Amino acid sequence: MVLWGAYVRASGSGAGCGSHWPLCNGEVVPVAPRIGTIIEFTHRLMSGVALVAVAALWLWSRRSFSRDNRARKMALASVAFLITEALLGAVLVRFDYVDKNASVGRVISLSVHLVNTLFLLATLTLTAWYSRGAPSTGRRSSLVLAALPIAMLVCVTGAIAALGDTLFPAVSLAEGLRQDFSGAANFLLRLRVLHPVFAVLGALYFAGVSILVLRSHQASRLAICVLVLAITQLSAGGLNVLLLAPVWMQITHLLLADLVWIALVLLAVEAQPRMRLLG
Repeated sequence: MVLWGAYVRASGSGAGCGSHWPLCNGEVVPVAPRIGTIIEFTHRLMSGVALVAVAALWLWSRRSFSRDNRARKMALASVAFLITEALLGAVLVRFDYVDKNASVGRVISLSVHLVNTLFLLATLTLTAWYSRGAPSTGRRSSLVLAALPIAMLVCVTGAIAALGDTLFPAVSLAEGLRQDFSGAANFLLRLRVLHPVFAVLGALYFAGVSILVLRSHQASRLAICVLVLAITQLSAGGLNVLLLAPVWMQITHLLLADLVWIALVLLAVEAQPRMRLLG
């Protein structure tokens, strides 16, 4: 659902159902739809299936765990975030924050939508993780916890950069750089340059935290996952820039970003504060 949502934006299909929601162009099922309508309607169907699946997950957790169990709490939170996800998607449609819209309102709505997606992924991940019945590790490491808002910032700037790539495509890398630093450029293009900077700094922080966790002999598998994914994601970001952000690369880049986020969430849960900066 998340990746297809990126495809809806990258393919310019966000207005495929017009400004109607939950109907599509005023119809329950569109008749003789255009390709853009098919893409957008498919995304809505995916969201509906996801809502049923997550609601079933919550009902299962009620039958399987006690009221104060963490898996049950995370399953309920997943339902809440998925409902919010649908409502935020409706805001994008109803306020026409789709297609060629390059307004500040669209940037804000898109950013809030992405942050909610990250929380949804986190709660779904923790539902699965806690359902294993692992004991609580107590206090969390502040160094690892700090990686989460950093990852959010990198993701938000990435979403803004991706929107700029979609609305103002460049035919060459040189032209893209001229767009970024032109005083007459749209604000989305001037903001686009922030993402590579934050991405490099974020990857360095994630790698450093992973190495510290490895040195403390805690959550080593998760730390290795974060380290490998951070390096892979940074490499994919560079390739995305060189290839001028084709749709398939944008979606691959988003998938890696989601995997980095999931790995960081689990590392934050498992890493304890006894790791030290030195020795």
